[in-house]
Amino acid sequence: MGKRSELSDAKPHMTPPGPQAPELTLAAASPSRDHIRQIDRTAVQAAARELLRALGANVDAEALRETPRRMADAYAELLTPQPFQATTFPNDDGYDELVVARAIPFHSLCMHHLLPFHGVAHIGYLPEERIIGLSKLGRVVELFARDLQIQERMTTQIADWLERELQPKGVGVVLEAEHMCMSLRGVQKFGAKTVTSALQGLVRDDARTRQEFLALTTRRSHDQ
Repeated sequence: MGKRSELSDAKPHMTPPGPQAPELTLAAASPSRDHIRQIDRTAVQAAARELLRALGANVDAEALRETPRRMADAYAELLTPQPFQATTFPNDDGYDELVVARAIPFHSLCMHHLLPFHGVAHIGYLPEERIIGLSKLGRVVELFARDLQIQERMTTQIADWLERELQPKGVGVVLEAEHMCMSLRGVQKFGAKTVTSALQGLVRDDARTRQEFLALTTRRSHDQ
């Protein structure tokens, strides 16, 4: 039986999007999305200006003059993921225990309020014939985070992507996040965390493997 493997506080390198990213094809990295995202920065800037005006702001004031452009740039960045190729390798040594990357930081935009939610992702898989480059576990989180999202969907998207790319014996994904739409408005419960999980294969069906994966992710949460 192989040794257990963990990555703590993984911080993969993310290449920032360029200054102009009007459209992005996601089909190669995410077959479940069959559309091309088009960001019209000119239209976003005009809409931002009208939004500020509707909120009673003086959009001609010097301090606000560039705000619509900055808003357009910010939303384009937040909604433009970086496609990547999933680098996998043959599992020549027959490694048969969990590989877990813990506390991968992420932030996304709630599709219901366009307010941020942020937190950490814990990802694990039980290898079969192939293993994946470890930085790709961070990149797949980033891929699905840069969207108008809900946490539940993002959790299953990450798990489905790993299942599709690796065909492992099992996959586990846990997301912990604080939602600004809950902290800053409505019930205003600052610091409240939402936890979602997606377990597939032996990580779901085998009691020992499931317990080990959840213990690893829970232990990290308590240590923070």
